[in-house]
Amino acid sequence: MAAHVLFHFALLLLLWKRALSEIRYSIPEEVKDGTAVGNIAKDLGLDISSLVDRRFRVVSESNEAFFEVNQHNGVLYVSKRIDRDDSCQGSGACLFELKVIVESPLEIHYVVIEITDVNDHSPVFIEKEQTFEIAEHTLPGKRFQLHAAHDPDAGMNSIRAYTLTSNEHFEVDVRQSDEDKIPFLVLKKILDREQKTKHSLLVTAVDGGKPPRSGALNVSIIVLDSNDNRPIFSQDIYQITIAENIQIGTSVFKINGTDPDEGINGEIEYRLAKTLKKNVYSVFEVEKSTGVIRVKGKVDFEENDVYKLDIEASDRGTPPLTGECRVIIKIRDINDNAPEIEVTSLSNIVPEDIKPGTVISLISVKDKDSGVNGKIISTITNAVPFELKPSYKENIFSVVTKEYLDREEVSHYEITIKATDCGEPPLSAVKSLNIQISDVNDNSPHFEQNPLEFYLPENNVAGNSIFRVSATDKDINENAAISYHIVREGRLNDIMSFLNINSENGQISALRSFDFERLKSFQFQVVATDGGSPPLSSNVTVNVFILDQNDNAPVILYPVSSNGSAEGVEEIPRNMKAGDLVTKVRAVDADIGYNGWLLFSLQQVTHHSLFSLDRYTGQIRTLRSLTETDEAEHGLLILVKDNGNVSLSATATVTVKLVEPKEAFAASDVKSAAKVDTEEDNVTFYLIITLGSVSLLFVISIIVLIAMQCSKSTEYTSKYLQDANYDGTLCHSIQYRSGDKRYMLVGPRMSIGSTIVPGSHANTLVLPDRRHTSGEPKGPNSDWRYSASLRAGGVMQSSVHMEESSVMQGAQGVLVQNWPTASSAADAEGGEVSPPMGAGVDSNSWHFRYGPGGPGAPPQHLKAGDVPPEAFIIPGSPAIISIRQNQGGDDDKSDFITFGKKEEAKKKKKKKKDKKDKKDKGKDDDE
Repeated sequence: MAAHVLFHFALLLLLWKRALSEIRYSIPEEVKDGTAVGNIAKDLGLDISSLVDRRFRVVSESNEAFFEVNQHNGVLYVSKRIDRDDSCQGSGACLFELKVIVESPLEIHYVVIEITDVNDHSPVFIEKEQTFEIAEHTLPGKRFQLHAAHDPDAGMNSIRAYTLTSNEHFEVDVRQSDEDKIPFLVLKKILDREQKTKHSLLVTAVDGGKPPRSGALNVSIIVLDSNDNRPIFSQDIYQITIAENIQIGTSVFKINGTDPDEGINGEIEYRLAKTLKKNVYSVFEVEKSTGVIRVKGKVDFEENDVYKLDIEASDRGTPPLTGECRVIIKIRDINDNAPEIEVTSLSNIVPEDIKPGTVISLISVKDKDSGVNGKIISTITNAVPFELKPSYKENIFSVVTKEYLDREEVSHYEITIKATDCGEPPLSAVKSLNIQISDVNDNSPHFEQNPLEFYLPENNVAGNSIFRVSATDKDINENAAISYHIVREGRLNDIMSFLNINSENGQISALRSFDFERLKSFQFQVVATDGGSPPLSSNVTVNVFILDQNDNAPVILYPVSSNGSAEGVEEIPRNMKAGDLVTKVRAVDADIGYNGWLLFSLQQVTHHSLFSLDRYTGQIRTLRSLTETDEAEHGLLILVKDNGNVSLSATATVTVKLVEPKEAFAASDVKSAAKVDTEEDNVTFYLIITLGSVSLLFVISIIVLIAMQCSKSTEYTSKYLQDANYDGTLCHSIQYRSGDKRYMLVGPRMSIGSTIVPGSHANTLVLPDRRHTSGEPKGPNSDWRYSASLRAGGVMQSSVHMEESSVMQGAQGVLVQNWPTASSAADAEGGEVSPPMGAGVDSNSWHFRYGPGGPGAPPQHLKAGDVPPEAFIIPGSPAIISIRQNQGGDDDKSDFITFGKKEEAKKKKKKKKDKKDKKDKGKDDDE
C-alpha cells in the first residue's frame, strides 16, 4: 500500500516538472477563422526554430477543435467559428482548456481561453401576439400578465427592461423572479367601448448591449359592451322640401339614429310621437326599422305648405333608452302652368329691300306661375334673318329684321317663337309666324355663258332660225319678263342687218345664206332686258363660226389649155427610164379639211403598163423604160375628187407625146422658160419689194451713222484718216485711229490690208498704222481660185458682205485678202471660194479652200500677203465656212470646220445636179 502511494507521488512529481506553467487568453465570440489568439511559443519561452522537430501541437478536451497552432511561428489561432451561446450555457464564464505538448523532452503546458460574450442576439417573445378581453366598466389597477421575452446573451447583453407604447389606459410593470423578469399589463383608466372598441399596444423587450437590441410583442385589448348609451341623431331638427302632388308611397326622407352600443343595445326602432296634429298621421308615416319617411296621402301646397314631424328612436337594451328629433317638411310649388304667347300685330308681307332693324310684329308672353316658374325666356328657334328685341315692358317683344332679305334665295319664312319658363322641369309654348317676301327688281338677266359660241353650216336657208340665246332672271312676274334685241352698232352693222331676233324667246334667224369661203366667222351682241321698273339689262357676245360644206368642186390648175379647158400636151424623150417624172397634175379646192383633200385617179389610159399616177400628189411617172416600139402619143384621163361626204370631182386630159431626145430638149427649154416666167412673176415681184425695203433701211442706217460721226466734236473728227491705199472698191468707208491701231467701218467690200484684231468687236476692222510700216501689202496669192459657180454671178462686186455678225477676223498682223475677180484654175491647183447656189455673192454661206500644203506645213511656206487657215473666224455668224486642206489629193476630215448648217453645201450641189437632170429630161420641175 505504501509502495503504491509512493509510485503515484513520484509520477506526480514528474508531471509537475513537465507542467511548468499555465497561460490564459481571452477572445470574443464569432471571430473569423484564422484570427490569432496569441504566440504560445513566445509566451512559453520555446525556441521557435525547434517547434517542428519537437512536434509542437495543441490538444483540446472537447470533441470539436476550435484552435490550432502554427509550428513555424508558434501562433495559436482560431480554426473554427465559436458561438458562445451554443458552447457555454448560462451566464457564467465560458472557458476552453487546451494542452500544448512539446516532445524531446516532453513538455505539457496548459492554456485557458475565455470566450467573452458579444451582443449578437435580440430578445425574442415565444408568441408574437397576445389578446385580452376587458369589460368597459373594469376598474383601474387590474393586472394582466404578459409573455416574457428570452435572450441567449448573458450579462449586460441580457434583457434589462420592458416598454409599452404611449397610451392613456395601460402601463407595463415588471416583477423580478430570480434571474427572470416577468412583465404585467396594468389598467390605469376605465375603458369606454363607445369611444374605442379595440386597443392595440406594443410591448418591447430591450437588452443591455451596445447598441441595444430589442424584441416586440403585439397586444390587442378588446373592450366588451354594456348598454350605457341612448340613440342619438346627427342634428335635433331636420328640414326638407318636397314638391306638391308627389306620388303616394314615395320616400321623402330617411332619419338615421345611432347608438354606440353593440348587439341589442345598439338596435334602434323609430316611430312618430303621439303629440302631432291629426293631418300629419294621414299624410306621412315612418318605417319602424329603417326610419324612412314615406308619403301616405295627397300632398297639396294650397292646403298646407309645411309639416312638422317629431320622431322617437329607442334601443332594445334593458332598460331601453330613447332619443328624439324633429323633421320639418316644406311643400314646394311645382311648375304646372305653361307660358302663353299672344301676337299683338303682324305684317305678313315684307318687301325684300326692307332695311335691317324694321319691326314686322309685336308679341306678348305670360305665365300663371309665380317666382322662377313665372319667369319667361323667349327665343326664335329656327335660322331666319329675324330676331326678338325686348320692349320697355317685361314679357313684351318685337320681331325685327337683322339683315337684308333676298327673295331669290328665300321667298317665305316661317318664324318659330318659343317661350320657356324657368321652372323645373321648364314648360314652353311655341308660336309660328308666316312671312311672305315680296319681289323687287334687283336682278339683271343672266346668261349662263358669255361669250356664246355657235357653229353654223354654210349655205343655210335664208329666213330660218339658226340658233337661240336664252337668259334667266331670278326675279318673278314682270321683273322676270325678258326681251331680247341685237346691238346694231359698230363696223359689222352690215352683217347685223341680215340677222333678226325674236324679242320674246331669243330665237335668231338669218335673212341670208352664209358662204364659208367668203365669211369664216362674225361676232355680235345680244341685249336681254327685263320688264321691271326701272328695267335691268345685260348683254352677251355671240361668236358665230361658219362650218364648211363640200360645195366647191376641185379646180384643175395644170394642165390648162388656152381656151380654159383642163387639157394639156406633154412631150417626153423616148430614153426615159422607169420611175421618171412625166408631169404633175395640179388642182385646188376652195373647201377645207376633208372637203378640200384631193385624191387623183387614172380613169382612162392608152397603155396601163406605161404610166402611173400618184394618188395624193398627182405626179405621173413611167412604169417602165420607153422603147422604140411604143406609140408616139398616149392619152390619159385623170379624175380629181375631194373627200367630202358627197364627193365633187373634176377631170383633166393629158396627152403624152414621145419624141426624140433633141426635140425634147428644145421643147423643154422653151416651155420651161415660159413656165418659169409665168409662175414666178408674183414671187419675183414680192422678193424685189422685200429686198428694196431692206436695202433702203440699210442705206438709211449708214447715212444716219455717218451723220452722227460727222456731228461729233473736232477732238474725235481729228482722228479720222484717209486710207492712202484705198483701191476704189469701197462704196463708203470711215477710218479712225486709236494709238497704233486704225479702225475702219466698211460697206459692201473690204480693202486690201484691212485686219481685225482678236478680241475686238466683230463688226470693226482694225487697220495697221502705215506710218510705222515700210513694206506694202502684196496682192492676192496665186493659189486662190474661184469656182464656176462664183463666176456665174458676174464680176465680183462684193467679195465679202460685211454684216454685224459676219466679219472675217484674222490673227493680229495678218492681212485679210481682197478676193480677185475670176479664175479658171482647177481645184487641185489652189483654193476655192463657193457661195451657195443661186444666192449670189451677198450670201452668208461660203465655202473656202486654200492651196497646197498639209496641216503640218511650216508657216514659212506662206507667201507674203497669204492668209493662214486659222485666220478665218466669223464670231456669232450663221455663215458656213468650210476649210479643207489638200494633202495628197484627199481632204482631211479632221481639218473640216463648219459653222451654221452643216449640210447646206451638199444641198446646193444636189439642187444643181437635179436641175441639170430635169433640164435634160425636158420636164417642168415645180421644186
